[in-house]
Amino acid sequence: MGEDEVSERGVLTAPDGLWETAVRQAAVISRLAALDTAGVTAVDAAADELGLSRRQVYVLLGRWRTGGGVVSDLLPGRSSGGRGGSRLPDDVEAIVRQVLHARYLTRQRRSVAAVCREITRLCRVRGLQVPSRGTVLRRVAQLDPLKATKAREGRDAARPKQSAGGVGPELTQLLQQVQMDHTPVDVIVVDERQRLPIGRPYVTVAIDAASRCIVGLVVTLEAPSATSVGLCLARMATGKRAWLEQLGVEAAWPMSGKPYELYVDNASEFKSEALRRGCEQHGIALSYRPPGLPHFGGIVERVIGTMMSLVHDELPGTTFSNVAERGGYDSDGRAVLTMAELNAWLVLAIACYHGQVHDGLGRTPAAVWAELADRDGMPGTVSNETAFLIDFLPVIRRTITRSGFVVDHVQYYCDALKPWIAQREQLGKFVLRRDPRDISRIWALDPDGTTYLAVPYRVLSRPPISIWEQQAAITRLRQQGRADVNEQALFATVAQMREITDTAAATTRKARRDRERRTSTPAADPNVLPIPPAPLGVEVGAVRPFEVIEQW
Repeated sequence: MGEDEVSERGVLTAPDGLWETAVRQAAVISRLAALDTAGVTAVDAAADELGLSRRQVYVLLGRWRTGGGVVSDLLPGRSSGGRGGSRLPDDVEAIVRQVLHARYLTRQRRSVAAVCREITRLCRVRGLQVPSRGTVLRRVAQLDPLKATKAREGRDAARPKQSAGGVGPELTQLLQQVQMDHTPVDVIVVDERQRLPIGRPYVTVAIDAASRCIVGLVVTLEAPSATSVGLCLARMATGKRAWLEQLGVEAAWPMSGKPYELYVDNASEFKSEALRRGCEQHGIALSYRPPGLPHFGGIVERVIGTMMSLVHDELPGTTFSNVAERGGYDSDGRAVLTMAELNAWLVLAIACYHGQVHDGLGRTPAAVWAELADRDGMPGTVSNETAFLIDFLPVIRRTITRSGFVVDHVQYYCDALKPWIAQREQLGKFVLRRDPRDISRIWALDPDGTTYLAVPYRVLSRPPISIWEQQAAITRLRQQGRADVNEQALFATVAQMREITDTAAATTRKARRDRERRTSTPAADPNVLPIPPAPLGVEVGAVRPFEVIEQW
């Protein structure tokens, strides 16, 4: 496999039934694989839990240990596996789901025997194979216990299955639960060239609930999106040394690794298909706060509050939390930090925070992290950052034409597409991934669903542009009455918009912000997926050091 190819392994292509089975099996097999020796007693317990034979559990365990330790390792091949798999014909499976929903999950609380009789009746009426009682029992066992109890017995009966009073289980392992959230940063940043104000950026923060260590940080000029989440996850799951060297910051930040659970609010960027499947692929449980109860994410909310308090106290150009608090302070006039310098300052603030005694812990977060790491070992990190990030990039589906792929009026082509083009009449839509920060290439999933191929612009001389530039150019063309938008006109409009931005940058804050967004677009590289764009070297000596970080 070449540098422009990344294995897919079924994250998006596996049918929902097979994927759900693999996710359920992975939860059991991963625990079994963590044992030094998988004895007969442990294997038999896993077999009972999964409804499989001892031999089948050993087969799954072998796949897990020889594979990458991800859900797709357990996906079956062309044959569907043994007992417990989704082997029923689609028509029979539909009847089983229908009867469970209409007759079992009701307040009448019918028995499994009654459900089996109704399934048998419907199957015979339609001339279909009748599933065994054991198959129906396994389908019942796969139902969510909380939802099933609530449907059959009511909310009061289901309450014991929830954490009491909204208090979650005790967190005793590193990355057992990571909370993530976004916020606008309460400071005005300036552009790199003229150091004039361009507005407030956004920050995405991830914090380990057990140690209270911050494990991920991303600052962007774009509003929070699924890409922000993916970038923060990639930064969390990989070592941070290379990024800190790019920033020119000498600070200790050893807190990295893949989380076991990602705990987020109900914002749309946390509910994308890419995030859901990406988390399942890498064994990350995706959990949501109860709607309307922000205190369930109190850990990340407090650390964000602490961070913004520090910004108010230490950084020139702060906007404070509201207009009344800001008073007559001239945020624009006092702004001095570029995006790169703000990143560097936040890293130093995080290093300081990790070394301060935390009121809730009675110790420093860094000490708690070190203690838990010494007891359980350091969390596993990701070695291939490119492949990890691709699993979280937005998904597009397109058919292939003689000239390759067309996405939002832009053509993508390379010679490696020729075999697919020759078979295009027999192929359906392809799964494509695209980094919104740089659309000069897409990643196309091959028809077998095993490998992502990097496909560049068809016209290689086109400059890298971001999604926001492309969409702005399309809007501008249509405002000019251009009903038919083509690639040549699109890139010509982008060039004109960049020229206008450069000319107006000295006087217009929006133009300066647009130019700064543009300069953050990674340079074109035919071999490497840009993740994330390398910040410029910075000096933070002009910023006053900080001593104490308050906690809410």
